[in-house]
Parts: sequence; C-alpha cells; structure tokens
Amino acid sequence: MCAAAAAGMATSAVPFPPAGAGAAGAAVAAAGDAGADEPMYGDHDLVMSQAADCRRYADLHGMLAPGGAQVGERVWIRARVARVRAKGNSCFLVLRQGVYDTLQACYFKDKERPEASKAFLKWLSGLAPESIVDVCGVLQAAAVDSTSIRGAELGIERLFVISRAEPQLPFQLDDAMRTEEEIVASEATDRPWSRVPQEQRLDHRWIDLRTAPSASVLRVRSAVCQLFREALYARGFVEIQTPKLIGGESEGGAAVFTTEYFEQTACLAQSPQLYKQAAICGDMGRVFEVGPVFRKEKSHTRRHLCEFTGLDLEMEIKHHYNEALDVVHATLAHTFNGLEQRFAREMAAVRTQYPSRPARISDQPCIVHWEEGMAMLKAAGADVDETADLTTALERQLGELVAAKHGVDLYILDRFPAGARPFYTMPCADNPALTNSYDVFLRGEEICSGAQRVHVPELLEQRIVAQGLPLDSLRWYVDAMRYGTPPHAGAGLGLDRVVFLYLALDNVRKATMFPRDPNRLTP
Repeated sequence: MCAAAAAGMATSAVPFPPAGAGAAGAAVAAAGDAGADEPMYGDHDLVMSQAADCRRYADLHGMLAPGGAQVGERVWIRARVARVRAKGNSCFLVLRQGVYDTLQACYFKDKERPEASKAFLKWLSGLAPESIVDVCGVLQAAAVDSTSIRGAELGIERLFVISRAEPQLPFQLDDAMRTEEEIVASEATDRPWSRVPQEQRLDHRWIDLRTAPSASVLRVRSAVCQLFREALYARGFVEIQTPKLIGGESEGGAAVFTTEYFEQTACLAQSPQLYKQAAICGDMGRVFEVGPVFRKEKSHTRRHLCEFTGLDLEMEIKHHYNEALDVVHATLAHTFNGLEQRFAREMAAVRTQYPSRPARISDQPCIVHWEEGMAMLKAAGADVDETADLTTALERQLGELVAAKHGVDLYILDRFPAGARPFYTMPCADNPALTNSYDVFLRGEEICSGAQRVHVPELLEQRIVAQGLPLDSLRWYVDAMRYGTPPHAGAGLGLDRVVFLYLALDNVRKATMFPRDPNRLTP
C-alpha cells in the first residue's frame, strides 16, 4: 500500500508477504496486497486528512453487476459490521453499506499459520456491531440468502477498524425493524421480541435511521419534495423563500412562538401565506415554497408537530378557485404516482414494517361540497355542527364514506363555514356563511388547506377586525392589495403529514428527522 495509507495503520499483527516498491508497489497495495511490515488487522489511526490515500474502495451497491466488482477480484470495502458470528475455526461477518446493501465476509483458520490466524479469529469475534471497518479480501462465489448480495462472499485477508462502536447499542436494529404484528405474535411464545419505544428511537435517532424502514421514510420525504417541485415547475411556478421572523401573526386562531428582535417582539411564521400573496401582488403569477412552519400548539396527538415543513403554493386565477384545485390535484397525483414508480425500493422497505397500499387517485379532482359532506355524515348517523370545522373522528368517517361512494383515497372538501377559516378567505358569492375554501384529504385525514384569497383591501380589513386580529401588524399586507391585485388562490400542505399518511405510519414523528413537539426540543 502507499506510504500515506501505511502510516495510518496499526502495526501489532501478523504481516503478509511483501509487495513491490514504488509506483508498482502502490498499484499492488491499492488492490489489497500488504508489505512485509504491514499488519493483517488492528485499529486504524485517527483519520485526520493527513494525506490522500491511493486505495480504491468497492461499493456493495452494484457489486457483481456490469461495472461493479466481480468474483475473483481482490477489493477493499469500507462498511459497517452489521453482525458477527464466530464458531470454532471460522468467523462470519455481515458488512453493510447504507441501509440496503449487505455482503457476507468470512475468515477461516489457516493451517499454515495457525497461531496468527487463531489470534485474528479471536480479534474478529470481538468486533462490536455497527463499527466501521476497512476490509480487504477476494470475492468468491457463494450462495448466501441472508444478505443483499447473494452470489458472492468476501474472503477476509485484512481488516482494520476505522471507528469503533460501543459494545452496547441503545437498542438492537433487528428489534427496531420488526412489525407490530410480529411483536404481538411473539408474545405468545417463550422468546418474545422486544418492542423499541418511539421515544427511545427519537432519543437515538441516528441509530434508528440505520434501519432500512426508517431511513427509507426520510428518502420518501425527500422524494415528495422533489416530485412536488417537478410538478409545479412544469406548470410555470417559481420557487420563493419567505421570512420566518415576522412582525405579527400570519394565521388567525393559531398560537405563535415569539422571540426578541432587537427592540421589538417577533413571531416565528405560522405560514408563508401573506408573503405568497405579496408575490402575487408583485405579478409573479405562480409561486411555491418548501420551508419550515411553526405552530405553538400544545397538542400531543399522532399527527401534530410544533415545527413542520410546509409545501405551499399560490397562483393567479381567472374566474374560479377550481383552477387552483386542478393544480393541487395534478401535483399530488404526480407526487404519489412518482413515489410508486420511481422510488419502489424505498417504498418496499417502508412497507416491510408499515404495510400500506398505493392510494387510489381519480383522474380528475374528486370534489365534495360542504353541504354534501354534512348530508353524508348525517345520513350515517353522525352528530355534526355545520358551522364548525370537522373533528378528526368526523374527518375519518367522511373519508370512509367518500371512499365507499367514489372509490378514492384522495378527495377535496370545499365551501367550509366562515367561522372555521382564516381572515384572508374569500366568502362564497351565493352564501356568505360559507367560504371559497377547501381541504384535501388523504386516507381520511387532512393534508392540505387552501382557499381563494380576499384581494380587495376594504373587505380584508373588515375580516381582520371581525376576527379580533391586530390591524397594525397587518397593515403592510392590506396595503399590498391597494395597487391592483389579481384574483388568486392557493394551498398549504404539511410535508410531514403527507409522508405520515401516505406511508400509513403510526405517528407523524416518524416522518420527521428530528421532530419538535411540546415535550421535545432535543436532539
């Protein structure tokens, strides 16, 4: 191996035969041969970017495929030690890169060097799972069912620890990947599986994210953002970034976090709503944002957070807010279909622990008017207040009724009562008790709220005062409407809730890398 690499290796172990010197020696070293003074195993010195390494590493992903490492090749691999199984004169390791790719590696006692190989076996058997190692060996044909690479295993020649894991993990990764059904079934046996509590997962989230289901949830979350952006860029939208430190409330009826801002009191934005509309006033036409949203709600439910990521859009309309609903529906259809078609590996990994099926989505928006929805609930025996927003239980019940009637898991409920919507919502022309507003529901729960906005300053002022909000802090917003504002509508979705409901998780916190709720501010 090259001098820079050799300088970083431990020296107290059994050496291999010498390698060549100079450039030829470096090439041989890169392939895995060792010099006479170089060890078979040990702890690597602390990697501090001392020098570049000439070593070439093989990826498990794509191994044995065209362009990847093949049987018969000597390779270096950097990976985690997922499992160690030592027995007699042999030791088997499972190496893992990322969360999807695994390879079996093995070492057997060498009759020609019994003492050295016996020491190596003992050392290998003491490796702590989740340690990061550099392994050199030859890929050899093998039939292995327990790893993702099934046609080969690595015959270990050398192994060095890059970063040691502590012997006792906060929880076992295998336990964290079992389904609730498996755990419940095991409770009737003499060896029940352990259940990893959610709080323990979140306290050690970096360990939880090493499991394929949990890591895949966050990959799906990333995919939703990608697909959301794709759909809107294709429809002429521009992405914007709005301020999160603002001078007053941006939503009526929701508590705000406040903070000192020099000699003023600032709020953390509950929504980019007012600034999206300001962009429309500035003739930007169609805008969207992916950004943080803050709500000071002491809610401990499975679907609420104090900080979440908003997927927001706003657009000019010509005559009717259905123009915006068409865009919202098309965007969600593109997103959910894209998850199933382009991110099948991630979806499959999540479904090993959280079973779900693809959402049923109609070609055109399935729109249920408020009056029709209330009639459906009443006919089913529900007790409803037609002037108030739906409770979670009523949302789910209506979702079941709509699914049974229309055969969809994604639908829109519009014309909400005025008392249930923010001050900037346009009233219905045919019934001022109702509004030109809408919610989108997925699998019976709300993922999106939107509306046509009030774009006339006099009416906007009336609604602000009527809802008891301070007009002074919203003066700039009202004034923005005084210089010719096109009719417009928009929507706001919660990314965390979209992921949580589409994947049928049991809690929205599992759809967020480091969730924030009334009790959790760390890690």
